[in-house]
Amino acid sequence: ARHAGPRPARTRVGSRTSARLRVCAPACSAPLRRARRAAMAANMYRVGDYVFFENSSSNPYLIRRIEELNKTASGNVEAKVVCFYRRRDISNSLIQLADKHAKELDEEKESPSEPDLSDKQKHQLRHRELFLSRQYESLPATHIRGKCSVALLNETESVLSYLEKEDTFFYSLVYDPTQKTLLADKGEIRVGPRFQADVPDMLQEGEPDERDQSKLEVKMWDPHCPLTNRQIDQFLVVARAVGTFARALDCSSSVRQPSLHMSAAAASRDITLFHAMDTLQKNGYDLAKAMSTLVPQGGPVLCRDEMEEWSASEAMLFEEALEKYGKDFNDIRQDFLPWKSLASIVQFYYMWKTTDRYIQQKRLKAAEADSKLKQVYIPTYTKPNPNQIMAPGTKPGVNGAAGFQKGLSCESCHTAQSPQWYAWGPPNMQCRLCVSCWLYWKKYGGLKMPSRAEGEEKMSPSPAPTEPRSRGHGPRQSAYAVPVRNSGSPKSSMKTRQAFLLQATRLTKLARHMCRDLIRLRQAARRPFVPINCAAVKAECKTSLNS
Repeated sequence: ARHAGPRPARTRVGSRTSARLRVCAPACSAPLRRARRAAMAANMYRVGDYVFFENSSSNPYLIRRIEELNKTASGNVEAKVVCFYRRRDISNSLIQLADKHAKELDEEKESPSEPDLSDKQKHQLRHRELFLSRQYESLPATHIRGKCSVALLNETESVLSYLEKEDTFFYSLVYDPTQKTLLADKGEIRVGPRFQADVPDMLQEGEPDERDQSKLEVKMWDPHCPLTNRQIDQFLVVARAVGTFARALDCSSSVRQPSLHMSAAAASRDITLFHAMDTLQKNGYDLAKAMSTLVPQGGPVLCRDEMEEWSASEAMLFEEALEKYGKDFNDIRQDFLPWKSLASIVQFYYMWKTTDRYIQQKRLKAAEADSKLKQVYIPTYTKPNPNQIMAPGTKPGVNGAAGFQKGLSCESCHTAQSPQWYAWGPPNMQCRLCVSCWLYWKKYGGLKMPSRAEGEEKMSPSPAPTEPRSRGHGPRQSAYAVPVRNSGSPKSSMKTRQAFLLQATRLTKLARHMCRDLIRLRQAARRPFVPINCAAVKAECKTSLNS
């Protein structure tokens, strides 16, 4: 009886504590759930994402844009991607062309506002420049190593913004890997003082406008004309009938529209209505004059738009070009329809979008897109890289570290301490990178710091490129530039070239001996660009041999 009271109290306290734990448990797991969702979103790749692809354990990542995600017969997922190229992937001549284009853009600017960049910033900015291409390829989705961001170069934005953001790249030129050419991208962001209209000062109240209105606009239709709506509609019906009759008389139109209802449908298009209303306007809305203009002495007027002017084969070529290039009408005209004007192609496109053919293709593409994958989840790649020299927690000499000298520093940042080292460059040079520099090399395709190898490439006898702009254009970094030892190693910093020997024939040796006074080898060696009179040498040899 004495212990009966406290027991219920302890039970109540215990129940309250357990209730508190049950209430707090979801609150504590909420950050974990958010972290899991963030990790899932980071590893979820969708169509249109810019991603890193790894095709080699030692080379930098490839930068691609996902266009399609397809499931193969074996159950694997393949990504159809658009290729982007780095400066290191194209030739020096094209790099010089890109630098020239960048310099011209700088000169066109009225007030360049780019800050002065240090040598390190210019060096790293070269690694952020890409070149778009029209090339597609299919790669396994399991080779994706992360997301990145690629944008068209914005002239109004500071170039430092590309360095301040991780995994951010820019492009301004299009590279054709088959033709080995560079072209300016058509998509230009027209922002800045060059693209602004000159707005005149607003007229004060009561101030007359002294401008010549006829030079500013052309009157095409008067809504307050003396004709009623019924009379205008009747005239438009007559214009359609005249257009139908004109197509019946025209041989080419009768072949394209063999039936009456097809001719009537073609005569009811906007081109006929525009011509009828323009005829009314030019004749001062006099119906009798307008009627005589529709049917002149030579026969009825035939008005045809781009839909009628184009043949069926030309329309099929246009659809094929549109499938390849999209709405890039300049490329469509250049590669598929060079005999058509750009205005004709644009007009045909917007008329083609009103046809049943376009609607059918749109439905087929929508059904095909529904059958394809929209997104794919790729887990984070955690397998060790074969270029690792020493794994964390292991002794030196394990996992490929045999033969590496002690005390070697990072080839990029020259640090001597790193939790993990990676072999970089030719094996005989025994160069290595720290963790951060290795990740920079894989993502950006270069070293963080400018090396002497790049300086030696600038001093090569090849034509020097134009002066690099502040945007970071400059000479190309070689695909696998031979690293230069910075630790006092006695080894040579450059590879030795294979020697060659020019071996003279016996007759040449005999001519040198017999015509010693004529050839004068010492003087000839001092003047290598002066040609030797071979005819005189042959004549002297023949004379000596005959004697």
